[in-house]
Amino acid sequence: MLHDLVEQYGPALVFANVLAASLGLPVPAMPALVLFGAMAAMHPGSVGTQLAPVLILSIFATLIGDSAWFLAGRLYGGNTLKTICRLSLSRDTCVKKTERFFGRWGVRVLAVAKFVPGLSIVSIPMAGAMGTRYRTFLTYDSIGAALWSGTGLIIGALFAQQIDMLFGIAGRLGRTAALVVVVLLLAYATYRWVRRRQLIAKLASARIEVDELAVLVAAGKTPVLFDIRSNEKRKLDPFVIPGSEFADERQLDEIVARYPHDQKVVIYCSCPNEISAAWMAKQLNEAGFADVLPLRGGMEAWRDSGKPVDALPNMPPPHVAVDDVAPKAV
Repeated sequence: MLHDLVEQYGPALVFANVLAASLGLPVPAMPALVLFGAMAAMHPGSVGTQLAPVLILSIFATLIGDSAWFLAGRLYGGNTLKTICRLSLSRDTCVKKTERFFGRWGVRVLAVAKFVPGLSIVSIPMAGAMGTRYRTFLTYDSIGAALWSGTGLIIGALFAQQIDMLFGIAGRLGRTAALVVVVLLLAYATYRWVRRRQLIAKLASARIEVDELAVLVAAGKTPVLFDIRSNEKRKLDPFVIPGSEFADERQLDEIVARYPHDQKVVIYCSCPNEISAAWMAKQLNEAGFADVLPLRGGMEAWRDSGKPVDALPNMPPPHVAVDDVAPKAV
């Protein structure tokens, strides 16, 4: 029965599954590719003949979904990244690390992004926001989609016997097996969501409000202001709160050694939940700083309240690690 289902509807199901995953829906796509690869190895005369079309359909579906995120990044810039940051089940620091990874390697990361959890969903809209030409994006994203799709099909073909054995066990268990899989997936998503909410609640107890900071600035008591946004995020939003200094949580020892521990410190980032700022504040507190607070709402809250901002001088334009400039005429 499974053979008939895969033979008749397999390509369409793989296409729909991969498209949904590339659009950002919480559905895993790799299992569908692995299953089809296994069925193709076990039934080369029927399902196996559809292997090449499935590979092409999977690449095509990936490019459709990724192009939608690329366009969102091109049209809405940093706002798309903020939306991802808000919806992600991962810590906001993971999004920040991905931004830095993209800043180092540029659009070339798309060739391997599908294999790194969280990298693809951030790097694709970032490529659009940072002005990558669509042709360049499509080239590297196509390479990544082909490698990722082909890997899934090959894994399925190599482990066809083991996968067939698992399906045999699942068949004997009947609906119980499907129910167990669904429950495990829901339990995992719930666990990640609860952990994230617990982290936000734990770090939300100590904050400084935008108006409180504005009062200190107006009174000439401006604290040390740390802008801990990634360099890539500052390129997309080249403005800072007046008096800010750039800080990198990866250089925490230098910060601890440079500033007196009795100074008031305010930290801000750009993620809606300020988890990156709260995490750094916690590290500084543990290092001996007596008064360190994240700014509630970060840079966006400060600007949205009508407070002044300074433009970053000589900020380089968005840049990617491959030459996206059309060759000059000779």
